[in-house]
Amino acid sequence: MIVARLHPDVQLDERSRLTSAWRHRGHRSFHCRAGRHTLVTFPDLAAASPEGREFVDLLHATSAVASVVDSTDAPPLGSLAATGEPSAVRVSDDCTVGGGRFTWIAGPCAVESEAQLLGVARAVRERGAHLLRGGAFKPRTSPYAFQGIGKDGLDLLREASAETGLGVVTEVVDAAHVEAVAEVAHVLQIGARNAQNFALLHEVALTGRPVLLKRGFGCTVPEWLNGAEYLLAAGNGKVLLCERGVRAHGDSTRFTLDISAVPLAKRLSHLPVIVDPSHACGRSDLVAPLAAAAAAAGADGVMVDVDGAGHTALCDGEQAITPDAFGALVERTGRMLHSLDPAGPDAARALAGR
Repeated sequence: MIVARLHPDVQLDERSRLTSAWRHRGHRSFHCRAGRHTLVTFPDLAAASPEGREFVDLLHATSAVASVVDSTDAPPLGSLAATGEPSAVRVSDDCTVGGGRFTWIAGPCAVESEAQLLGVARAVRERGAHLLRGGAFKPRTSPYAFQGIGKDGLDLLREASAETGLGVVTEVVDAAHVEAVAEVAHVLQIGARNAQNFALLHEVALTGRPVLLKRGFGCTVPEWLNGAEYLLAAGNGKVLLCERGVRAHGDSTRFTLDISAVPLAKRLSHLPVIVDPSHACGRSDLVAPLAAAAAAAGADGVMVDVDGAGHTALCDGEQAITPDAFGALVERTGRMLHSLDPAGPDAARALAGR
């Protein structure tokens, strides 16, 4: 598909005029702002076709257009070819994911109480976390399992964020909850079970908030990237990809962390890639080595379950690590990144924490 990259100084009224002109010629277009670039794709045109070649010439002659590429390896708005460089997503005034930074997202799998959440939030902040994770709404395999405390959990997340300064990452499971979650969350998470719930993706995109899209445990990498494309095509370029394990043979671990998906996604897409080793393995003793593998593979950050209650937590306690184990993981990973690239910003960011 054809992707046009506009000049940074092109104003909204000019973009609207161009969109109308392209529509008048019979060409649909989809826009998004990704990192420092404004991208436009034309899904009905193949660059190699006679009509496509003619339209590419027209785009090259348009003063607002900086460059034109043919995106063939990945969905167009998310493709690395579209931007020519990796994107960074600004989450809050003091937290940007990507752009040479290594981001730590940590907290309990599910919010249970004020004491539990605030205790963990304070602990992970002190040990280097940049963002706080915690589920207010929890989709579970069994209808009888703990489903979270809902809007009360959102209130507690707001309180924890205000006290610690950590931005909140929490999951949206239903379109009816999008507005309430967006009022609290700095990043709206789409879980593996909703990775291809396209109506929900569209609603979440319209909030304008950053979105963390987990890979479905049965999704291929192209299917995962196409899920992200739904968010981008709705105009939201603030997308984080999250690899969290896929179905495989055996049951010795909860899922199998597809570490190859990290460099592959970064080769195909400009979007930052986060890894969730906790949900991939389902075992606290494997979180640290998988997190290290993710960092070595080029991930832009790691999201881990941290809960002082350990195995007694109401949701996925067997995969949660303690705050002290999290602190050790931050330090060890920082040293590893420093040894791989002593001058690199990833290493300094991982070692420095907040």
